[in-house]
Amino acid sequence: MINSGCIFVLRCISSNVRPQFVNKTVRCISTTITKYSPPPELNKSKKNDFSPKNFGLNAVLQRFKGSISGNIMQESINTLQVKKRPIKKRKQEAEAGYFGVTAYATADEYDLERLAKSLREQDLYAHQKFFPEDSNDEEPKDVLHVRAKIQVEAEPRDIYFFREGTVVMWNCTDLECGNILTYLKQFEIDFYDENVVHEECEMMMYNYTKTDGNAFLRNNKFYLSKSGSPNNNLERYTYSNAISLSVKLGIWEASLDQYINSMEFVTEDLKKGERIKISRQDMLRKTGELFALRHLINLSSDLLDTPDFYWDRDQLETLYQQTCNYFSISRRTRVMNEKLNHCVELAELINSNLNDIHHVRLEWMIIILIMVEVGFEILHFADRFL
Repeated sequence: MINSGCIFVLRCISSNVRPQFVNKTVRCISTTITKYSPPPELNKSKKNDFSPKNFGLNAVLQRFKGSISGNIMQESINTLQVKKRPIKKRKQEAEAGYFGVTAYATADEYDLERLAKSLREQDLYAHQKFFPEDSNDEEPKDVLHVRAKIQVEAEPRDIYFFREGTVVMWNCTDLECGNILTYLKQFEIDFYDENVVHEECEMMMYNYTKTDGNAFLRNNKFYLSKSGSPNNNLERYTYSNAISLSVKLGIWEASLDQYINSMEFVTEDLKKGERIKISRQDMLRKTGELFALRHLINLSSDLLDTPDFYWDRDQLETLYQQTCNYFSISRRTRVMNEKLNHCVELAELINSNLNDIHHVRLEWMIIILIMVEVGFEILHFADRFL
């Protein structure tokens, strides 16, 4: 049966039968060979069997192997979409002897004043100062640090609320994190989609140094100076500041990906030479979204510079930069700006095209009005002299 099938396929080749029909026949022959072939251990003695029948079948299969693979590859290329940004978040599993740090970006901004007042009334978390009362150091701005009054274990539970809409929770359980996120909704200004918030969160583990040394980051874990150290609270803040910047950047990356996906149909129209299916008003709004995102990244955040708080604190500045490098903030910001530049160029091209279409429409309207006026003049001339 196999031999006759090979002869049939060879005849199809010579008679230029449709490739789809021949491909189906080759698959059937290959399935039959697999079904009726002896087990591998019984077939070892025939490893170098080059009989005419086997040689002919191998030739047919090799002839159509490239054709079948090519068809499959072509189908894959036709169904390719825009490359999606992979979820690269570090969501580490809990380890014995380590504590968890979780960061979320839930909104464009928090109303910290109302939040602080509400927490005082709730009386579950106590406000924490960064420096002693008699210190001349200035407290960090736009951040609220609280600590749980009810301690479940020896390790405290600290929470940092940043005005730019991020929250970092130290040693909080999943249940407590969920309750805090729900509680924050009443203080959010321009909140984000809940699915995006959870996709772009960051989770890390932390512990304390075994010696009296300074804090450091090693093996994907935060290490703080010993509990009770005067720098311990500032080290927590430094880690929290960097990780909050990472989750905020992740939200902006997701926003840019959504923008690119929303403009995909326009690039397809340009590629095919078809009429662009977007109005000037919609395109103006899309351009405004681009510039608003560029403003947030380059002018309203600390992505391109180190905050002033660390300028006279070298050890904390080194720790901050080390954490930012770990989360690849500089590289991600550079990539974001390159994507934004490309999107701005595309927006300018589309705006130019839409303006040309609008100008042509206005010119035709003027031409038609002139033709109408000329027609009336001809009628008046004919009525007067004829």
